[in-house]
Amino acid sequence: MTEMLRLVQEDRMLRPYEEVIERRHEAALRKEREFAGEGRRLSDACNSYLYYGLHWMGDGWVFREWAPRATAIYLLGEFNDWRKHPGYALSRVDGESWEIRLPAETLSHGSLYRLLVEWDGGWGERLPSHGRRMVQDEYTKAFSAQVWRPERPYVPRNPALGKMAHPLIYEAHAGMCTEHRRVATFREFEVFVLPRVVDLGYNTIQLMAVQEHPYYGSFGYQVANFFAVSSRFGTPDELKALIDAAHGMGVRVIMDIVQSHAVRNEAEGLSRFDGSYDQYFYPGERGWHPLWDSRCFDYGKSQVINFLLSNCKYWLEEFRFDGFRFDGITSMLYKNHGIEQDFTDYGMYYDGNQDENAIVYLTLANRVTHEVAPEAFTIAEDMSGMPGLAAPIEDGGMGFDFRMSMGVPDYWIKLLKERKDEEWHMGDLFYELTNKRGEEHTISYAESHDQALVGDKTIFHRLVDKEVYSAMGLETSDLIIERGIALHKMIRFVTLGTAGDGYLNFMGNEWGHPEWIDFPREGNQWSFEHARRLWSLVDDERLKFQFLNNFDRSMIHLADETDLLDCRPEPMVRDNERQVLIFARGKWLFAFNFNPADSFAGYEFEAAAGKYELRLDTDEREYGGFGRIRDEGKFFTRENGEGRTVLSLYLPARTGALYKRRN
Repeated sequence: MTEMLRLVQEDRMLRPYEEVIERRHEAALRKEREFAGEGRRLSDACNSYLYYGLHWMGDGWVFREWAPRATAIYLLGEFNDWRKHPGYALSRVDGESWEIRLPAETLSHGSLYRLLVEWDGGWGERLPSHGRRMVQDEYTKAFSAQVWRPERPYVPRNPALGKMAHPLIYEAHAGMCTEHRRVATFREFEVFVLPRVVDLGYNTIQLMAVQEHPYYGSFGYQVANFFAVSSRFGTPDELKALIDAAHGMGVRVIMDIVQSHAVRNEAEGLSRFDGSYDQYFYPGERGWHPLWDSRCFDYGKSQVINFLLSNCKYWLEEFRFDGFRFDGITSMLYKNHGIEQDFTDYGMYYDGNQDENAIVYLTLANRVTHEVAPEAFTIAEDMSGMPGLAAPIEDGGMGFDFRMSMGVPDYWIKLLKERKDEEWHMGDLFYELTNKRGEEHTISYAESHDQALVGDKTIFHRLVDKEVYSAMGLETSDLIIERGIALHKMIRFVTLGTAGDGYLNFMGNEWGHPEWIDFPREGNQWSFEHARRLWSLVDDERLKFQFLNNFDRSMIHLADETDLLDCRPEPMVRDNERQVLIFARGKWLFAFNFNPADSFAGYEFEAAAGKYELRLDTDEREYGGFGRIRDEGKFFTRENGEGRTVLSLYLPARTGALYKRRN
């Protein structure tokens, strides 16, 4: 009898499902052995991008493609006037792959090309599956592959950074990083936004929309070309330069990688690449996502697994990304994609609705990532809370380093929509913000890009509504704005304070960016009005946005430069009547008064003995507060005569403060 996996040992509620968990674990190990063979690392066997696609051989070119059901493939380009020509026909090199070798003068840096693929009963122009650069014609809007072999390729100047225990993540989209009404570039992000990230203290950037996608309005989540950097934002070398510059400033860059589905487009993407609908994707209805109108990968097919694992390796080795945030994991894990499903009991993780091929794939993806770059980390975006997702593979888990705490932003939005301020329940609040599995490391956030998409609002816009347009001047006194500024700081502060292991914020939301995100589309007359960031608002010293930015800077720097997140949050006071929440993390003590009207002088509670020094206070004037707390900033415990050590604090209405205990 095999030894019980640690995942099951540590959670008795998983015992009824031990056989299923063991089966999935063994399937992953078996698939790993199948790919790697004996005595080899899995990552050494995942090199599809080194074989397929276009490669310079020193004296000429070789191009290879996987297309098992094709009957003929031709290379099209300026070299043959974009016409089918027998001299540019690929030859079969085995039962499924094709190859053509070309003289050196046929192609050069910047040359454009496409494929003409024929199959029984039809044909179509296609882009290469492993193409590393695609460009769109300004007039026809058609995409072509482009040869990328610059005379002087970018050479990194800075070493990779070490392992990250507590990521403080700045989620960002290069295309919307400018205030101008257009698509911004990697270079602009490097010059104008990266310094802001460093100034704020974030130690990680999560870069969205990196992989090429034909429709800009998809926010980068309808990927067509998995090995190509989106040319909208610049060249591959400019992305490499951005990542290298971030490394030089002590900031890691992780990629928002999309492998949960692919765009349905045939001319630009992988769908029906060789004439068949199931080359890369599940056959039949299972190969189509009903809500996203996209294609679902066949995670049980070896060639597809190799394609996707090689994709992970490629971005790590070629661009030196520091890890991945895997998008849409829930859609991968369940055959019904988790649509309209509430995961209320453990049986829902083991009832046969799970795609065990995808579970095996994700386990292998984590193995490859950590083999290629041991210092890299992975984050799973999963709303189902599947056990073991962020547990080590050896323990029976899937190997993610972190899971996104997706319930936290949902809770905040629900609270703001459905509860008056005086109805906020401190016990519920603490539970919702700290609810996670014991073995998991998690990333908490009050809002990401998801909460600000068209049809919704950022937290700050939800708090202040139309007043954001008229009452943010320093000389204007407005109760709605005062409430909004106070709660915006408190919501972020308590979210970080209760975070499992890390924190995330979307670009610009730290200072209360107003309104929503809406990319150019037919429905808004292709406007860039809401696909940009209005940095002039926070830079204007006459406006109050600066206060939120100041607080975020202090909060993030403190979290990054101390051991604040090393210990678990432990509740001390959950006073629902007065709306006071107090909890500790080791020697750090957080005190929040969410009461909208009442301040409490001499609020007394039991605490560990020592001197408490005030380290951060949402009510500071530089943060748009009233300066009600800080005097000497030092507070001492005392014996209350009943054998208890107590601490007495002044808790002004709508404030949060952080103290550090010194013995």
